[in-house]
Amino acid sequence: MIRIRAALAAASVLLLTACGGGQPSSSDASDGGKPASSGPTPVKVSVIPIIDVAPIYLGDQQGFFAAEGLKLELVSAQGGAAIVPAVVSGQVDFGFSNFTSLIIARSKNLPLKVVAPGAASTGVQGKDFGGVVVRADSPLKSAADLAGKHVAVNTLNNINDTTVRASILAAGGDPKSVSFTELPFPDMLAALDKGNVDAVQVVEPFLATAVKNGDRVIASNYVDTAPNLAIAGYFTSQQTATSKPDLVKRFAAAMQKSLKYATDNPEAVRKALLTYTKIDPALTDSLTLPTYPAEINSQSLDTLSKLALQDGLIQTAPDLSGLLP
Repeated sequence: MIRIRAALAAASVLLLTACGGGQPSSSDASDGGKPASSGPTPVKVSVIPIIDVAPIYLGDQQGFFAAEGLKLELVSAQGGAAIVPAVVSGQVDFGFSNFTSLIIARSKNLPLKVVAPGAASTGVQGKDFGGVVVRADSPLKSAADLAGKHVAVNTLNNINDTTVRASILAAGGDPKSVSFTELPFPDMLAALDKGNVDAVQVVEPFLATAVKNGDRVIASNYVDTAPNLAIAGYFTSQQTATSKPDLVKRFAAAMQKSLKYATDNPEAVRKALLTYTKIDPALTDSLTLPTYPAEINSQSLDTLSKLALQDGLIQTAPDLSGLLP
């Protein structure tokens, strides 16, 4: 109990970048996650407005969650680092986050549990859904050239700056000399165009927008980091996992259906983006989609954990067995 209280106290500090105060989650803990009446159970899920989360929107549209007796409310956030404390504090029932955020949280003894995979790299150099972009007139040609430069990422001390460092190292550059700036994905390309940063790490749909604008992709940082790198997943608090196992089971089942549907229907993924991002409809055909795996590649998490330790994001590598489903 003391550990859980301490973890929640730590979460409240992290919550500075999250939304609002500590409202209770939409499902009451006393009901075990089951509907209190004949109606569906309200479920609040925090996500990021990027291509990674298209499956949950599609699953909602296709009725996969309704079939499990769930009524989704999707809440937008800037990054996984803000979503973690929102889940731990009970503001939302589930969240979407990159695995580095979850590894960092686990190292701080925050009680989290991954319940479903989210997105993974395509594993193809130059044809991934995320990458490092520079202006057309930039002298930078490869990740090695980022040494000593300013690079924007959506969240500092997280998966994107650690994987950019890994990309620089793989290209023979010095990753310790890079300076990172935190910017929301929607603001990055304007900052790049103005010369406020030398490069930006973006994911779709911002990657396709950058290419359309004439910017150049100089590195596929996820591909450089590990084969078919697992990027993110859906998670809940350990309290919810323990007290509402039926809710977690139904949410995970609906997510698995959603991930499979997204894999089988890539054009539906492209169309879904138009419902929760401001992407130019003319760009949907040029998007590079991530993979939506049915299982989590645990070796990827080991790699991300080592990078987090190497870059000083964590002091000791946590035991990840309790984090995974």
